[in-house]
Formats: sequence, C-alpha cells, structure tokens
Amino acid sequence: MRTHPSINIARLTYLLVCEGVGVAIAIGTRNTPFEVSLSTGILAGLAVAVFFIWMETLMRGFTLRGFSTATFGLGVGLLCAWLLTRVQLTGLLEIAIRDSLDANGVPDAPLNALRLCLDTALYASFGFLGTVLSLRGNRDDFAFVIPYVRFRQDTASGQPVVLDAEAVIDGRVLGILRSGFLHGRLIVPRFVLNALQDQAKSASAQERHRAQRGLDALDDLKQAREIQISIHDTAPVEGDGSQEAQLIEISKVLGARLLTLDPNLTKIAKLRGVDVLNLLDLDEALKPAVAIGQRFRIALVRGGREDHQAVGYLSDGSMVVVNHAAPKIGTTCDVTVVTTLQTSSGLMAFAELS
Repeated sequence: MRTHPSINIARLTYLLVCEGVGVAIAIGTRNTPFEVSLSTGILAGLAVAVFFIWMETLMRGFTLRGFSTATFGLGVGLLCAWLLTRVQLTGLLEIAIRDSLDANGVPDAPLNALRLCLDTALYASFGFLGTVLSLRGNRDDFAFVIPYVRFRQDTASGQPVVLDAEAVIDGRVLGILRSGFLHGRLIVPRFVLNALQDQAKSASAQERHRAQRGLDALDDLKQAREIQISIHDTAPVEGDGSQEAQLIEISKVLGARLLTLDPNLTKIAKLRGVDVLNLLDLDEALKPAVAIGQRFRIALVRGGREDHQAVGYLSDGSMVVVNHAAPKIGTTCDVTVVTTLQTSSGLMAFAELS
C-alpha cells in the first residue's frame, strides 16, 4: 500500500526530533557521573525512533475510530477489575495464604508484593479483554451495552442501509454507492448471509448460481475501501421469526433504511414506518418513458420477425420494432410509436417511420 507523503514527512520529523533529543542528552550529561557519549545518544535516539515508527507501521489499519472504540473497551475492562478489587478478591487470597506464611515465619513484604502482582495481572487482563471485545464489535453494539442509548450516526456517512438477500444478489449496490447517489454504512444481517450460504449448496444449479453471485457481490463490497459494510449478529427485539419480520425489526432498531427488491416487503415495511429503498422502483424511474405518439430518433441495427421490419434499441435495452423499415437497417431514422407491449423481458414498442 502506498504511504501518503504527509506521513513520511511526519516520520522524518519524528526521527530528527529523536536524534536531537539524543544529542541534547549527550551534551547535557557531559562531565557528570551519568555522562553519555555523543555516539551513544545518537544511536539511542535512532533506536527509539525506529522502534516507534515500526510500531506505527504495524498499526497501519488502526484508525482514530478504532482507537476511540478500544479506549472505551479499556475503560470498561478497568472498571470491572476495579469492582473486583473493591470486593477484596485479592484479599481473599491473602487470607488463604497468610496462615501458611505466618507458620513459616515469612515476613509481610512478599505478601504485599504478591498482592500487587495479582492486582496488576487483574487490571491488565480485564483491560485486555475489554479492548479486544470492543474492537471485535461495532458501534451498534453500544446500544445494548448502554440500554436505550445509541450513538448518533455521522452526518457525513448518512443513514445506515440494511440489505436483504435479493438486494445482495442483484449486485448493483456497489455501483450505486460509488456513483454517490446512495450514502450510508451497509448492514447485512447474519441470517441473510446464512441463507445465501445454504442456497449456494442447493441442488438447483440456478439457485447455486444466484447465491454465488450474491456472495461474490458481498466480497466486492467488502474489498471496496470507500464502503463500510458490517455483518449484524444481534437478534431483533421482536418479530414472528420470518426473515421479512426480522429485516423490518433490525431496520427499526438501528434506525436504518431497508434496501430490497421485494414489492411485498416494501409495502409491509412502509406500513411499519421503515424507510425503504426498492431497486425496482429506481430502475423504473430511470427508464425512458415511451408513450404512444411519441417521436424520437433511433438506430436500426437488425431485421425483425417480419421481412419488412427493422429493430432498434433504446438506452435501457427496450426493443423498438419499426414497420416497413427493413431498407433503413444500419441507419438512424425518426420514428413514431404506434403501440407498446409490456413483456416479461421488458417494454417492447412498435413504431412507424416518421
């Protein structure tokens, strides 16, 4: 991964500062019992700078948001350790071994050192566990750590979007997000991912192909650095157990919009007060309107079913059959729509030469 030039400048500045501190220590300790040679100061400054720059490269993927999350988890872990020390957990161990120490004539100093070691290990262990658990979770989990309290979504990131299986399989979400028409962090419920994995093992070749396409689309979304996507593991608060009900409940709990292609789910979600984005509605809105009597220019590319017909296509792929235009194949002509027909593959229009 290419490093940003400003980061290299910061590293170089830090290296020079460490070298300057090393030289200053060498000069400041001259003619003292703690005298440090100039070469030792320079090498020590270089060693410190290299160590921390190496640590910084290991934390390349650790963002400020991750740091704040880790800090919160560390605080929770230390709080738990402090509560355990308040109930004298280490004191119980001290009582258990004090009699043995007194019987052997051992002074209290080792006992105090042992207690200090136990306290240190307790704080370090709980701090580590709290930090790791917070980094493994996501911001929505804080709503369950602190009941009825949720962190407000960043206005720049937009409202989160929950995807159902059909929206994942469709595969157009990545292009819509990259185009800038849709913003927000994507959330895929765990049961949607499980359903895709089960479908990938189906006996039907068509179902396997659809599921594999959805899994590939999820992988593309995960690899896109400009898109935030997470798998939601928390079960909804209520619902009848169906996937549709769970999707609606998760959207309500997270305050998210629901992205789907299912018209029935769209209607139910709207009745439940959930914002719904239906890709079919978007696709229908982007289709050019073709009405009877409309006149436009179109390129005729091939012959039709009848000998006198020529066929052209609109920008959305809709077929336009032009009567008595076979001699015009390979040219662009003005046509007038005389009738339209909605088929399973899309809209078909019949036109005459203008």
